[in-house]
Amino acid sequence: MTISQDFAPHIAWQADGAQQTLPWHSEAGNGPPKRVVEADDQIPADTAYKLACEGTGLLWRGDFQNARLLLQALGRRVDRARERSEAKKKVVEKDAAAQPAQAFHHQRQMQAQRARILGMLLIPFDSGFSIPLRRAPDVHDACAEAYGPQLGTQPFAASLRELQGLIGAHEWRKKGVEIASLGARIHPYYGVFSPVRGEYIELVAQAPLPSTALAFDVGVGTGVLSAVLAKRGVRKVVATDMDERALACARENLKKLGLLAQVELHQADLFPAGRAPLIVCNPPWLPARPSSPIEHAVYDPDSRMLLGFLNGLAQHLEPGGEGWLIMSDFAEHLGLRAPGMLAEAISAAGLEVAGRIDTKPRHGKAADRDDPLYAARSKETTSLWRLKVRA
Repeated sequence: MTISQDFAPHIAWQADGAQQTLPWHSEAGNGPPKRVVEADDQIPADTAYKLACEGTGLLWRGDFQNARLLLQALGRRVDRARERSEAKKKVVEKDAAAQPAQAFHHQRQMQAQRARILGMLLIPFDSGFSIPLRRAPDVHDACAEAYGPQLGTQPFAASLRELQGLIGAHEWRKKGVEIASLGARIHPYYGVFSPVRGEYIELVAQAPLPSTALAFDVGVGTGVLSAVLAKRGVRKVVATDMDERALACARENLKKLGLLAQVELHQADLFPAGRAPLIVCNPPWLPARPSSPIEHAVYDPDSRMLLGFLNGLAQHLEPGGEGWLIMSDFAEHLGLRAPGMLAEAISAAGLEVAGRIDTKPRHGKAADRDDPLYAARSKETTSLWRLKVRA
């Protein structure tokens, strides 16, 4: 069945006395603005901000670099408006230590509001991912990597804010992230969790291996943990992920590292078929609902992946095998997960703790006292739980 253009995502606006339309795309899953007007270099930033706050999309027809400057100006106005809300700001700061969950939800609300307003500045694309604006950069490779080549067969519109995210991801993909335990770089794809927090990788690099014959890597992501296991001498790793983009990312990274022959990649929800003496999983650490598809690597609603891993582990471990769960207790310090929940879930799954290795985060926010979540971040510990089937 062919979907009518009336139902396909698109933006519509008036120009030259007639209604114009363009297909709409948002990798974050955001719907198109219901009202759109054309805008160019002549629009005052205050006028653009007012329209964006009202939910009106601004389809840019001026100089591309001026659009970037306008986006920065809109961001400053959003931040000033938030700062003017002194009463709310003081309540959040006062209660941050006593009610970290409130601070967390407030921060997410502010981030969502900021993203919504800045997402109202729209950029048109011609086929081939070319931008028909003065001084527009060549974004073909960045868009093709994130959107896929099929989208580039027709004109469409997207937010400038998302485009900047694509460009940034493209640069990260080219540059890569240095992984000390590999002595090499991992190159993350757009929308695949980047291994910038190296402490959890070091835990996997240091924990005593129960076997070097076989391991399962549940939720492979960039492939970094599979690579570490293979580098440590595990002869075969079977890695799974539901996300096709993650599987493609892992495949490319493992190939670059010369480790692809040791790793099988499968699209699966949690476990592959069979049993293994070692099963590793690094699920999203925060039991909150993602606001976009690319947040699924950070947020695990209702702890679905965590509980799925624990409850299925006994069925997939070989006798005497170990399941390695890599988790931060950040959610507990935020009040999003009860302190005893993880221990209770481990016991309820018929498992016991054979050992635990802890480390403290070293990223910048952990020491930033101005961060709204500093009270929780300063207490955070990342752990590798060595789990066995209870006798």
